[in-house]
Amino acid sequence: MKADSPKIVVVGAGIGGLAAALRLAHQGCNVTVLDMHSAPGGKMRTVASDAGPVDAGPTVLTMRPVFEGLFADVDEVLSDHLTLEPLTTLARHYWDDGTMLDLDADPAQSLANVTATFGPKAGQEFAAFSARAKRLFDAFDAPMMRTPEPDQWAITKTVLRQPGLIPAMAPHRTLAGLLQHSFRDPRLAQLFGRYATYVGGSPYASPAILALIWQAEAQGVWSVKGGMHQLAQTIAGLAQARGATFHYNTPATRITRQNGRINGVQTATGHFPADMVLFNGDPRALETGLLGEGAKDAVQPKHTTPRSLSAFVHAFAAVPDGVALKHHTVFFGHDPKAEFKALANGEMPTDATLYLCAQDHGAVAPDALQRFEIIMNGPPVPRAPEKEKPPCQTQIFKRFRAFGLTFSPTPGPEALTTPQGFDALFPASLGSLYGRSPHGMMAAFKRPTARTPLPGLYLCGGGTHPGAGVPMATLSGQHAAAAIMTDHASTLMSRPTATRGGTSTESATVGRKRSLS
Repeated sequence: MKADSPKIVVVGAGIGGLAAALRLAHQGCNVTVLDMHSAPGGKMRTVASDAGPVDAGPTVLTMRPVFEGLFADVDEVLSDHLTLEPLTTLARHYWDDGTMLDLDADPAQSLANVTATFGPKAGQEFAAFSARAKRLFDAFDAPMMRTPEPDQWAITKTVLRQPGLIPAMAPHRTLAGLLQHSFRDPRLAQLFGRYATYVGGSPYASPAILALIWQAEAQGVWSVKGGMHQLAQTIAGLAQARGATFHYNTPATRITRQNGRINGVQTATGHFPADMVLFNGDPRALETGLLGEGAKDAVQPKHTTPRSLSAFVHAFAAVPDGVALKHHTVFFGHDPKAEFKALANGEMPTDATLYLCAQDHGAVAPDALQRFEIIMNGPPVPRAPEKEKPPCQTQIFKRFRAFGLTFSPTPGPEALTTPQGFDALFPASLGSLYGRSPHGMMAAFKRPTARTPLPGLYLCGGGTHPGAGVPMATLSGQHAAAAIMTDHASTLMSRPTATRGGTSTESATVGRKRSLS
């Protein structure tokens, strides 16, 4: 490690913080990672069961090139460390009228399935919608998701070069409005409306451009052999091999500041001095002063409010019976409007869509104990006494029985994490799993970016640009690491250097051109 290597403390070992720590350690930085939990991963967490650790957060990977890029940037190959298994069926969908639809990794098969289930006209509508989603994804991947800071002028130039994007974006429509226009069958509109929940929103309030999320999934979905936590553990291990130090069960209590600049992180066990601090937590923790007054000005209320959705999440092991499942299976509620109206009112929905992940699908006998995760959308909540577990559990498993699906044994309250539980796991989040709400056409421009107004303090994670989801949070870590290295180089270049005539100061603009690949 070089004498001028920056000392960096990363607060939070979620996927964004891990991706940044690995890149920074690879660049020779002195990296320390602090996390309040006992293992890396953040929301990519597991819970114990009789069948082994159960994923209780993200369940699969999309946008595989993001992760291949992370490993390549540190001279590694993703497939040397992790086994990614492609899902032939992206998701199976059930409606209570008996309709079943599989969307597959093979686009032609998906089209055939939609046509066979809903008719030739629906097949044409599905093909047109898929083409729209691909066009939007291809157009906005680089100027929005891959860029360190979203630039409205860059977006405008993209649209001016491709005027046909304007009707594809449907700028004056919500996602639900676009889907109602795109599909005559309300079941298909309901299906693609659920993609708004991938980033914590309602299709009735999220912009139509979120249709591009379908393309992110359509281009491939992979499960990680051994569970998603293997990804977090692998990245943490590679960072440690490059000299990064990890301290678990070590919550940060305050980000410290001296002479106007961030200078470290205080914990119950002591102070960790730093040249730069990277905060990988919910930005609302800074905005509300949870990490001290010195870091409060890093984030404004507009960066964190309104809040995204939360969830009621079961993680357990049981033997299933009665319904043919895939790795991902969705059981739709009767009326999506009723579900999202309840959520908008801060209430637990009583007619909700249920998402089921069968983590061991295809790997064990049908009558063997298997690991499951169930997700039901929930509203963000203020800190309050927990009252939802019994009615939530009764409602969910009664709904599954109506579809003909049972579990033995039926999981108990210990298997359920509520919005209040997520608020405790991720301080100041109010249980929101995706940071700021995606509602409104300009929501994507209102998330905080890697650099903050406070010298030496940086952000990454799902609450930071480019947003929620494992690939997006990983990209946020890349943006943060690049900003840190650029600013460090700029600082070095601006230091006085000896010359024949005394001292001189090199231009900081030279250093600002340096960044990670």
